[in-house]
Amino acid sequence: MSKITQSDQLIMEFSGDYIEKLYYFCLKRVSDDKEAEDLAADISYTVIKELRKGAIPHHFSAWVWKIARNSYAKWVSKQQKNKSRVSSEEIEKLAITDDTNLTHDLIKAEDLSLMRRELAFTTSEYRNILVAYYLHFRSLKDIAQSLGLPVGTVKSKLSRSRNKLKEGIEMAREFGMLSYNPENVIFTKAGTDGFYGEPWSLISRLVCKNILISAYRTPSTAEELAIELGIALPYLEEDLQFLVHSDLIKQTGKKYETNILIMSTKAQENIYNALASKVSVFTKKVIELIEYQLKCYEENGYQWHEGYQPFADMKWALLMKKFDEIHTQLNDNVVNFSGDHTKRADGGVWDLLGFEEYNGPRFSFVGMHGKGADGYMWQYKFQLYNINSKTPTYLSDFQDSALLAIAKNEYDGSAERVVNELIELGYVEKIENEYKPTFMVIFKDKIGQLTDEQSKHYDTLFNEVYDLCLQHYLYCQDVVKQEIPDFLKTDQHQIDFACLAVFDLRGAILEEALKTGYITYAEDDERRMLGAFLEI
Repeated sequence: MSKITQSDQLIMEFSGDYIEKLYYFCLKRVSDDKEAEDLAADISYTVIKELRKGAIPHHFSAWVWKIARNSYAKWVSKQQKNKSRVSSEEIEKLAITDDTNLTHDLIKAEDLSLMRRELAFTTSEYRNILVAYYLHFRSLKDIAQSLGLPVGTVKSKLSRSRNKLKEGIEMAREFGMLSYNPENVIFTKAGTDGFYGEPWSLISRLVCKNILISAYRTPSTAEELAIELGIALPYLEEDLQFLVHSDLIKQTGKKYETNILIMSTKAQENIYNALASKVSVFTKKVIELIEYQLKCYEENGYQWHEGYQPFADMKWALLMKKFDEIHTQLNDNVVNFSGDHTKRADGGVWDLLGFEEYNGPRFSFVGMHGKGADGYMWQYKFQLYNINSKTPTYLSDFQDSALLAIAKNEYDGSAERVVNELIELGYVEKIENEYKPTFMVIFKDKIGQLTDEQSKHYDTLFNEVYDLCLQHYLYCQDVVKQEIPDFLKTDQHQIDFACLAVFDLRGAILEEALKTGYITYAEDDERRMLGAFLEI
């Protein structure tokens, strides 16, 4: 069997894909069907003859349509000699001398898949005009009226868009890695969500995550993002608008830049390794500080809790609470982060930090949920085992108020439905006819001051832990600053928020306390109120 040559392959491609298109090309330009058939046959003969002679065009489709238009120009010239049907000016317009001249007819006749591909990566400013003119065959005047633009502006935009379309058709598009290998990004947020669930309603989608990671690594135009992600611009543009509206992305000129920090896998690995080498000492010092303080309370006869929860369970909240006291001191002395989060569109007040998907070891996350005022419910949410799912993310304002009244022994028997909800959720139990909380409740006015000697020793222990935390914070700060893109280096608020977020030691201390047996949790553990406390 003889080997099929490249010329043979092109002849087969031409026969299968172009014969019918050439006929309609001719039919639109000549007087009747017979003439159209004759002209199409002449064009086909010329194409096949050149291919058999060994012609291997670099841009096959453009080469075919060049032959078609030149053949038509010759046909017009011949008709002019016989019938004077057209002017020499028209013939001059039809002749093609430049192989890269993408004219109106060539755009219409070009391979549709290439044209659609390029339209998919053309911004709406130009795409709408191209589609209206070349696919819907609308006049410039009609397009101008529908867009509210002068005809001259539409004509100018059409000319520029044709050049862009020509350049795109002639190049070999190479989609970015994110087009076939999308990445995941994990986020930590602090603050209050927007009216429409922002930012979670936006960043839960893989498309938006990859827009953010791409524009973070390299500021890009909408077209560049579309090619990197392999997503047509008509679909991408709406997501970009939402991300800009929520201030997750900002636009500088034609470039989009991600407006939050995203920690790389390498940075996460470095911070984990540094923390893993120190967490044993951190945890030991925090436990020593807690135990000394409670010992002083007992020696001084202070009632530091109301006895609603076993001490073994209270230790979960005490550990996290004590670290947060150190964390707050560090913020006040070094970071000076106000805690006022960024005001966003649609009523949101929040800050966000992203993390590239990291498959190495990491400490579990511990969140802190509450209302932000004394006398309201606080709860650490442990992303460990199945603890987090045992209690709701937040309590309603009605539930908070009822819980506070019960803790103060001021419940008047009203809001029975709300109290029953609290019982069902596990926050309240009814013993005989009396309601009691099931977790740690602390009345601050029942706790007196430590003696001078006790305070001095407590401060010494506190400063030892503080210094360890400061060293680790400064290390985290160096890691964050080393990889901040240039367009975010002056945003100190974002930098401070990121440093505090990656510095968070709650999860590391929690896991080390479990490892040493200071706190315990079994596979079949049914405890629900771990990490909850009410400080009044």
